[in-house]
Amino acid sequence: MSDSLFILVASLLSNVVAQISKMFVYYYRTGKWDIHWCLASGGFPSSHSSTVTTLSLCVGFIEGFGSSIFAITCVFSFIVMYDACHVRYYTGKNIELTQQLIKDLSTMMGLRFDDPIYQEKLKTILGHKLVEVVGGFILGLIIALILWPFFS
Repeated sequence: MSDSLFILVASLLSNVVAQISKMFVYYYRTGKWDIHWCLASGGFPSSHSSTVTTLSLCVGFIEGFGSSIFAITCVFSFIVMYDACHVRYYTGKNIELTQQLIKDLSTMMGLRFDDPIYQEKLKTILGHKLVEVVGGFILGLIIALILWPFFS
């Protein structure tokens, strides 16, 4: 397998393992199986974090940890993890708050929100808590470290 293909396969495998893991974590927390978690955003572990961590580590293995491309992938990874933890998480919180305000105004003030925009069901879990990002980071490291000996 070529170096480029190894990086791609390892990174995508890390994403798939993280997504499937979410279903097991959900089962552990609730006692219920929900296959929806295999495709869902948010939750533990962060597949965004695991994917970019594996990507960076595999690039480091192949190109060297002192290479420019490794530095680029690290910066890219930090941006993705920051976004998953902060920007996307608080976007979800903003949606949650807005939906609650609409509900409260409707209930307490008797206001009617007839426009279809108010009836849309928006997903509130978009991003990750810090522990979910760290979990994805650790999973990404583990996947890369397990796969590397088979391809080096």
